[in-house]
Amino acid sequence: MKKCFYVYILLTKDNTLYCGYTDDVERRFKLHCEGKGAKYTRAHKPVKIVYTKKYFTKSEAQKEEYRIKHLPREEKLKLIT
Repeated sequence: MKKCFYVYILLTKDNTLYCGYTDDVERRFKLHCEGKGAKYTRAHKPVKIVYTKKYFTKSEAQKEEYRIKHLPREEKLKLIT
């Protein structure tokens, strides 16, 4: 079975959004919650996963993560609704 990658967006306790990519969303979310994920989520505690999208290559997921991270907040909110 071929490995898949996911782009995800987390909602944080202070109502900010964090975007990342991984091959295991639940494991990555757990790491963020434990303070072992990204530097950003150590300061902005994650509450829940609000968006995921599957990709078949790491490169595709990384490109989409980059694109989403550069969107204005309003555009990110459109993605998750």
